[in-house]
Amino acid sequence: MSLPPPAPPRSSAGHAKRSPAGALADPRVRLAAGTVVMLATAMAARRNRVSRCEATAFRAVNGLPDSLYRPAWVIMQLGTLGAAPASAGVAWLAGDRELAGRLLAGGTATWALSKLVKRIVRRPRPAILLPGTHRRGPDAAGLGYLSGHAGVAVALGAAALPRLGPAARALTLTAIPAVGLSRVYVGAHLPLDIAGGAALGLAIDAALALAHEHATPPALREARQVTG
Repeated sequence: MSLPPPAPPRSSAGHAKRSPAGALADPRVRLAAGTVVMLATAMAARRNRVSRCEATAFRAVNGLPDSLYRPAWVIMQLGTLGAAPASAGVAWLAGDRELAGRLLAGGTATWALSKLVKRIVRRPRPAILLPGTHRRGPDAAGLGYLSGHAGVAVALGAAALPRLGPAARALTLTAIPAVGLSRVYVGAHLPLDIAGGAALGLAIDAALALAHEHATPPALREARQVTG
């Protein structure tokens, strides 16, 4: 009796699509995930109360030594409004005009929309909600939720990651959460503010990716998929 032929091996591409990383490669998934997380954190932040878990996480980072302020300040600059044209300029000089436009649009739009969301949710800064907050550097003005710095860092990182090599990708994946943690460290934001900002940045970049995808002619889109 002959044995049945062995089952064909599963392709790595199919496995990647089923993995979380493979799912997040789809801008529709990123847009949905970012929108859901932002809405969930915004609803929690509107209560103007800080849960025990959030307070514990905040104090663990905010209570770190003051000697970390200088490196934290440098890291924070990666999430400022100026980081958008700066990174776009680097991409432009590298010859990637498509990425340059996406970086500029994504970073600027995230920063602008973060101001609008702040006015809607109106959550105060940590010092008003939590006694004993360590405030470092210039006092952050305005409202707390959500963090524009975290949003800009995620929007820029999400746009750039597919174009980076392994070393630059690892550095970017380290820098993105470091921006949010630095804002908690200086006493400018609570963890929910960081999560909401990151979700906004993810959603904005995904929306730009979808808009570019629909604007690309089908023939060119198929050619890129083949070469990719």
